[in-house]
Amino acid sequence: MDYALIWAILISVAVFAYVALDGFDLGVAMLFPWFNKEEERDIMMNTVAPVWDGNETWLVLGGGGLLAVFPLAYAVLMPALYMPVIAMLLGLIFRGVAFEYRFKTKRGKKLWDWSFIVGSFVAAMSQGIMLGAMLQGVKVVDRAYAGGWFDWLTWFTVFCGFAVVVGYLLLGATWLVMKTEGALQERAYPLAYKAGVGLFACIVFVSLFLPWQDAYIYERWFSFPTSIGLWVLPVLLVVLTIGLLNSLTKKQQGRPYLWSLGLFLIAYSGFAVSIFPYLVPREITLWEAAAPDNSLVFLLVGAAVLLPIIFAYTGYTYWVFRGKVRADSGYHD
Repeated sequence: MDYALIWAILISVAVFAYVALDGFDLGVAMLFPWFNKEEERDIMMNTVAPVWDGNETWLVLGGGGLLAVFPLAYAVLMPALYMPVIAMLLGLIFRGVAFEYRFKTKRGKKLWDWSFIVGSFVAAMSQGIMLGAMLQGVKVVDRAYAGGWFDWLTWFTVFCGFAVVVGYLLLGATWLVMKTEGALQERAYPLAYKAGVGLFACIVFVSLFLPWQDAYIYERWFSFPTSIGLWVLPVLLVVLTIGLLNSLTKKQQGRPYLWSLGLFLIAYSGFAVSIFPYLVPREITLWEAAAPDNSLVFLLVGAAVLLPIIFAYTGYTYWVFRGKVRADSGYHD
C-alpha cells in the first residue's frame, strides 16, 4: 500500500478544508472597509464568530501533518518560507484577538476593527505568497534549502498573494449573501460579483503564465494526447464561473457560496496537477520526502480515529449555527 500517497491526499484535503472554511472568515474581515456602520460590522463578525476557531483545526492538521509525515519537505520549505509563515501566524493572532476584544470595548472598537482587517489581509496575502513561491520553485542543494532569505519575494508571488486575497473576498461576500439579509446582503451581491470576475481573471493569468515559464508544467498540460483528460479542469472553471455570476445576478442566497467553493476546488486541483508528484516542485517527490512506512502507518491509525471526530464536530457546529444572523442575535449577545 502506498502510505505516502494516502497521506499526501489526506493533507491535501486538510489544506483545502482550511482554505474553504477559514477563507470566508478572512474574507468577511477584509470586507469591513466596504461596510462602515457599526451594526453591520457586528452582524458580519457574528456570522463567523461561532466557527472561526474550529476552522483553524485544519491549518494545524495540514502543517503538523507535513512535519510528521513529510519531514524532508518540511525541512526544505520552512527555511524558504520563514518570513511569510511568521507573517501569516502574526496576522492570524491579531485576527483572533480582535474577535474577542472588539465586543468588550467601546473606545477601542475602531482599533480592533483594523486589527481584524489588517490581520486577515496579512494572513491571506502570506498564504498566497507561499503558494506562489511553491509554484515558482525553491533552490535545493543536497536535500537542503540553498536559496536566500528573500527568494520568496517576486512579482509573481505578490500577484499570487493578491489573487488569494481576491478569492477570500469572494468567499466572504458569498458567505454574507448566505448568512445575512436586508441592506447588508444587497451590498454583498455586487462585491461578490466583482470578486468572482477578479478571481477568474487571476486563475486564467496564472494558468497561462506558468506553462510559458516552466517546461515541466508545460509538458504536463500540453503533452497530447496524454494531457487531454486534464482539460476538463479549464472547461469546469468556465462553467463554474458562469454559474456563480448567474446565481449572483438572480440574487440566489446559498448557491453563490457553493459555486465559489467549486472555483477554489478547480484552482486547487490545477495546482496539484501542475506539481504532482513533487512536494518541493521539481526537486523532491512525495515519496522521497516521506517518513518511514512504519511511522506513516502509526500516524494513519491516529488519523483514522481523529478525522471522523473533526468532521463530526465541524459539521455539528455549522448545523447548530445555521440560518440567518440578525442584529438582535449573535454569538456574543
